[in-house]
Amino acid sequence: MRTFHQAAAATVAAGALAAGILYGTGVAGADSGHHGHAGSEPENIGLLTGQIDDYYGATQAADGTWHASADSPYARDLARVEARAEHDIARASAARHGGQHGRPAIVLDVDDTALLSFTYERDTHYVYSDATWNAFVSKADRPAVYGMPKLVSYAKKHGVTVFFLTGLAEELRDPAVKNLRAAGYDTALDKAHFFTKDKAHPPAYLADCATAAAWNCSTVEFKAGTRAHIEAGGYDIVGNIGDQQSDLTGGHADHAYKLPNPTYFVE
Repeated sequence: MRTFHQAAAATVAAGALAAGILYGTGVAGADSGHHGHAGSEPENIGLLTGQIDDYYGATQAADGTWHASADSPYARDLARVEARAEHDIARASAARHGGQHGRPAIVLDVDDTALLSFTYERDTHYVYSDATWNAFVSKADRPAVYGMPKLVSYAKKHGVTVFFLTGLAEELRDPAVKNLRAAGYDTALDKAHFFTKDKAHPPAYLADCATAAAWNCSTVEFKAGTRAHIEAGGYDIVGNIGDQQSDLTGGHADHAYKLPNPTYFVE
């Protein structure tokens, strides 16, 4: 479930700006929980929104829409995580040459991992609704998250298969695929390599939590179960990349990489 904890999410951004936090595997305020310290007054939302603007290098276009900048603290944090992922991909590819441990693969989330949604978050003042979100995704015009097409190309050059695993509904598959192609992702995007949340026809490997009658999978169950399915196909997932901790929890990957996202929280 996509949940917006505006004050808590923005506090993460403020901490990143003040302390120079490097977003990496599993770092996201584990000591304070999702809502900060009990009984403490939250940060002022107006101030936090400004700090998020600074973090993304936000600018407003002539049509009133907001956009992030490739020259921003956010982009620099991304670059550091991506550099670590490239290093690990190269090592894993060399170590697994010949397929001793399965064919190497990486798994990427889509929203704010492969495609950047800051325009939507800022334009809606961080207020989510299914209707506005689905309309936004259907436009298929989101930019790539900075550096991620390059990382995908790097993986492919090292013989690593690329999979996308998204919480987007199956009904949004076509615009998401169209958007990924337009954003520069030159890789297979068929149903064998691009997994959506298909509540009407859930796959058999999620039978423990999903049937056509009722979808009860949490984000962690859905994503970990799908990664296990990929592994069962003979792949070794050398890297799992996402902007939410729920993208990464549950195992079935050698390494996990947490990209920065201070604008919303997915359980």
